[in-house]
Amino acid sequence: MKHPMAWIALPALIAAQATAAQTAAEPDPARQARLVRMVRQDCGSCHGLQLTGGLGPALTRDTMAPLPLDSLAATIYHGRPGTPMPGWKSLVSEADARWIARRLQAGFPLESEAAR
Repeated sequence: MKHPMAWIALPALIAAQATAAQTAAEPDPARQARLVRMVRQDCGSCHGLQLTGGLGPALTRDTMAPLPLDSLAATIYHGRPGTPMPGWKSLVSEADARWIARRLQAGFPLESEAAR
C-alpha cells in the first residue's frame, strides 16, 4: 500500500513543474523589450498608440484583465478570422503571445519601461 501522504504532495509538485515551465518560456529581457515595441508600434496602429482603442478595441488593463488568458493569447497568435485582427504567429512564438497577453492583463508597459 502506498503512503496516503504522497497524494498531498502531488498537487504541489505539479504546480511547481508548471511554474518552472512557465518561467522557462518567459522571453529574455531583450526579447521583452522588442515585444513591447512591437505591441506599442504595430498593434498601436489599430488599437491606438496608447492602446486605448481605435479601429480595434482598447487593450487597457481594465478591458483585458477580465478576459481569459488563453483566449487573449490565441487571438494574438492566430488572429480573428473575418475581422481586421491578423495573427502574429509569423513574428511571435506561442510563449511570446502568452507573455503579451499576461502583460496586457497587468497593464502594458511603455517602451521606456521595457528598456529598464
